[in-house]
Amino acid sequence: MKIDPHILVQTSLKNWIYLDSCNHVAGGLHHTGSSLSLAVPLVLLLLKEAVVCNGGKTSSFTRKVEKSEDMPLHSDVFAAPSGYNAPQQKTRGDMNVTWEDLREGDMGQTFDSNKTFAHYESNPKKGQAVLYVGDLSYADDHPNHDNVRRDTWGRFVERSTASQPWIWTTGNHEVDFAPEIGEPEPFKPFRHRYHVPYKASGSTQPFWYSIKMASAHIIVLSSYSAYGKYTPQYEWIKAELPKVDRTKTPWLIVLMHSPWYNSYNYHYMEGESMRVAFEPWFVKYKIDVVFAGHVHAYERSDMSAPVYITIGDGGNIEGLATKMTEPQPEYSAYREASFGHAMFEIKNRTHAHYSWHRNEDEYAVTADSMWFFNRYWHPVDDSTTK
Repeated sequence: MKIDPHILVQTSLKNWIYLDSCNHVAGGLHHTGSSLSLAVPLVLLLLKEAVVCNGGKTSSFTRKVEKSEDMPLHSDVFAAPSGYNAPQQKTRGDMNVTWEDLREGDMGQTFDSNKTFAHYESNPKKGQAVLYVGDLSYADDHPNHDNVRRDTWGRFVERSTASQPWIWTTGNHEVDFAPEIGEPEPFKPFRHRYHVPYKASGSTQPFWYSIKMASAHIIVLSSYSAYGKYTPQYEWIKAELPKVDRTKTPWLIVLMHSPWYNSYNYHYMEGESMRVAFEPWFVKYKIDVVFAGHVHAYERSDMSAPVYITIGDGGNIEGLATKMTEPQPEYSAYREASFGHAMFEIKNRTHAHYSWHRNEDEYAVTADSMWFFNRYWHPVDDSTTK
């Protein structure tokens, strides 16, 4: 009998949520082998509560709701490095045993953006790479898609990009389709400013590709490029997923911009058609975690196949998303309208630790955290393994 993959996925997700809510794992961690960490502006919490039909936890934390302003062009964070054409070069030194990665999205170049960045920099656990889930400079929010704002954003992040590799994802603010000002080519500024090694993974465009870093295989998808059946992106990911060697890269991570699971009133269900097309593969190939942005807040699902995290809380000019759907859906484990950063630290092939730090707290304060269990090497409460 042929089963509708949409119904199957939804039914499975419901079961996974039930199992996870009733049977939280409280075991310890046996640390073996090398490790890997990723830094991200997100929030996660391992909840140990009774099953409730309205889903997980909505944070009671509140911050002043206001749109942040872009920093003025004369701000010191935009200043060109001193010396003749000198970049902000830093010495990376030897790679630590723990590889940490800052995960950001929808950051822009506002006062809140700088607060998020400085908050991460004050954290003694520095990321050794940055996974960025789209919406970079927000230059398109300025008249004529102001290229000066692309320059200032480049200088703003150079204090990190000079010493840390950044994995770029395109968001809606990178589309830059503006025929009214003579710019009919989508993604033109992104294509020329942010080079990615897409050809190495057999991709035909720099908007979808994969990269291997330490023990992670990272897949980047484009929410704003065609992904229907027979399109280049569809055919690429269809061929890419079977190639992943979990003995060499145990952790399988996906980056995209538009979230598939979103209980805020902003951008609701915009990613649904892509979810229907790709999610059966995500379940089949046991992807561990999917990071997205777009919604200017934080949310984590309580699924084990895989975990979906929205991290569009970098501090952009458009402000926070504060209106949520009620009741909270069963798949939503934690949500909060705050800016912050987070760390995803891969300890070994079976365990990874995730923590989120809101800007209003000291870096040492963890607003939300959880242990990840690798879906390939250590599946727990996962109905796809039964």
